[in-house]
Amino acid sequence: MKKRSESIFPTKYILFILTFICAACIVLSIVYDDFGRPVKNAVATVVIPVQEGINKAGGWLSARSDDLKELRDVMKENESLKAEIESLREENTSLVLNNNKLKELQELLGLSNQYGTYEKVAASVISKDSSNWFSSFTIDKGSDDGIAVDMNVIGNGGLIGIVTKVGKNYAVVRSIIDDSSNVSAQFSKTQDTCIVEGDLKLVNDGILPITNINKDVTVADGDMVVTSNISNKFLPGILIGYVKEVSNDSNNLTKSGYITPVADFAHVSDVLVITQLKATVEE
Repeated sequence: MKKRSESIFPTKYILFILTFICAACIVLSIVYDDFGRPVKNAVATVVIPVQEGINKAGGWLSARSDDLKELRDVMKENESLKAEIESLREENTSLVLNNNKLKELQELLGLSNQYGTYEKVAASVISKDSSNWFSSFTIDKGSDDGIAVDMNVIGNGGLIGIVTKVGKNYAVVRSIIDDSSNVSAQFSKTQDTCIVEGDLKLVNDGILPITNINKDVTVADGDMVVTSNISNKFLPGILIGYVKEVSNDSNNLTKSGYITPVADFAHVSDVLVITQLKATVEE
């Protein structure tokens, strides 16, 4: 092993030779301008494409970084716009509801003025039966507010129904479209009487039946129908609806037909309860 190690060319000589070669190349490149050109060309051939590739890669990464930053800014702005849109949607919904409420209150005020001789209490509907129509519903006023059974309820431009049950802070109203409802009415033009019947099937077509019309009565479409003086529960002169069609019955003694109720029984939210009973008014 010792003889083998002595035969190896010393490292310091290798370093000396390399140093000498480098020094010679430096001197020659200084003295002769063309001496280093091949080396420079070779280096340039290798380095320049690499440098261009690095520059392109750096430019691409920089562009992607800008794109990501812009995307984050856009996403942030988008979230902000979504929140603003949701806020505006809620505000618009609130305005629509308030506007509808204002219209209902204005209609109630007009109705209250129309029947100004009667004392009234305003109430809101808090529940109704399971059908699509307000054939029976509950209001948020009761005996503590002066509400009593058989008081007339108006709204939506005319007669809605009558109070059938009362609690301390609520009351149940049966509307005139209920199958069990019968309202003694009259034609405002002739004062002739008739009966307006409740019918939950016909109300789907926007009409209610009227019966017990004398055969000699002249009735035309559009004539106004109001509560009559002979009703034992309903106060007189409250608008119910307008005649749609009347024809002779098979017995040739009476007529019958239909009216279009003035109230919208699919949408009842606020009503007026007339706090005077028919018997009290007559007395």
